[in-house]
Amino acid sequence: MTKSKQLANRLREVILNGTWIANTNFKNQLEGLDWKMATKKYQSLNTISVLAQHIHYYIAGITNVFTTGKLEIKDKYSFDFPSINPQTEWEKFQTRFYNDTEKLAELIEGLSEKQLYEDFVEKKYGSYLRNIDGMIEHSYYHLGQIVLIKKFMNYNTVTNGFTKLL
Repeated sequence: MTKSKQLANRLREVILNGTWIANTNFKNQLEGLDWKMATKKYQSLNTISVLAQHIHYYIAGITNVFTTGKLEIKDKYSFDFPSINPQTEWEKFQTRFYNDTEKLAELIEGLSEKQLYEDFVEKKYGSYLRNIDGMIEHSYYHLGQIVLIKKFMNYNTVTNGFTKLL
C-alpha cells in the first residue's frame, strides 16, 4: 500500500469509520447526537459542535490547497462559526463534514510519493506529508475532547454533581 493510501485511510479512520487508535471516530460520536447537546456549553470548554466545525474548517482548507493551490484559512478564524440551531442544520453540517473528508481522502490518495515531500503552498509550512499527518493528529486531539465532553455532560446529568469534582 502506498504512503498516500495509508494517509487517506488514517484520515478516514479518525473522521469516518475507524476504531483502531481511539476505539471511536467523529462520525460515531456525532451521529445521533441531538443538536442541543452538540451546542450545549459545558463549563469553559468548547462545544462539541464548535470542535467538529473546527476540524472541518481545516479539512476544507487543505482540500482548497489541493484544488486551487491557495491556502486561504487562518488559525485565528478556526473557532469562529455561527451557531447551529435546528437539528436539520446539525445534520447538514455532518453530511458536509463527512463528504468533504472523503473528498480530501481521495485527493490524498492521488498524491505521488514525490508530491508528499513537496512544499505545502510555501516552504515555511513544510511538506504535504507533514500537513496531512498534522491534520490527522489534530483530529484525534479534538476527538478526545469530544468524547470527554460527552462523558462530563452525561455524568453531570445523571449525578447532578460532577462539576464539584472539577
